[in-house]
Amino acid sequence: MVKVVFAAALMAATGGERELKLDFSGDIDALLGALRNRYGETFEQRFFEKGVLRKYLNVYVNGKDVRFMQGHGTMVYGDCEVLFLPAVSGG
Repeated sequence: MVKVVFAAALMAATGGERELKLDFSGDIDALLGALRNRYGETFEQRFFEKGVLRKYLNVYVNGKDVRFMQGHGTMVYGDCEVLFLPAVSGG
């Protein structure tokens, strides 16, 4: 089961769910599709802009940033943990 975790700032887009476990095997794009189906329009609006994942959202698989792996083609399966975390900025 893949564990998906959302930062607290993103929970409004998931109906208040902070984490869930899915029987899933595929890449990040396919996982995002499954999450779109699960959470609907609110998720779509918060996570995507013109069909593309918003720049300020970071995705980590087992603690590693997917940008330094295979991007949205990074595979998730088994006991993987996927974390969605908004970028933090400020001074």
